[in-house]
Amino acid sequence: MGGVSVISSYDEFKTLITSGKPVLIDFWATWCGPCRAISPIFEALSNKPELEGVGFYKVDVDAQEKISQEVGIRAMPTFKLFQNGESVDEVVGASPQKVEASNEFSLFCDCLTSR
Repeated sequence: MGGVSVISSYDEFKTLITSGKPVLIDFWATWCGPCRAISPIFEALSNKPELEGVGFYKVDVDAQEKISQEVGIRAMPTFKLFQNGESVDEVVGASPQKVEASNEFSLFCDCLTSR
């Protein structure tokens, strides 16, 4: 059940976001401390039974610059929700404690389950 997969090519990214399935992508960087701090929370979210229909992925912004530029990533981490090829929601930045307690992030996750 669940889990987070790494997107390793632009073609893979395009295939995933146009699959018809909601896809939540964590845009991160290896040098980004907040990205590393939030990673376990993102992983736990991917294992929630109520989010079973959502694909969870990570994109290293340095390794996949074409993807990052196309979707307009300006800060890390950025979490973007895609459906039918379109970005439909996003959350920028992360403090593990803030994200867990954040109404915005809870609403974002609730948004996932209703799609």
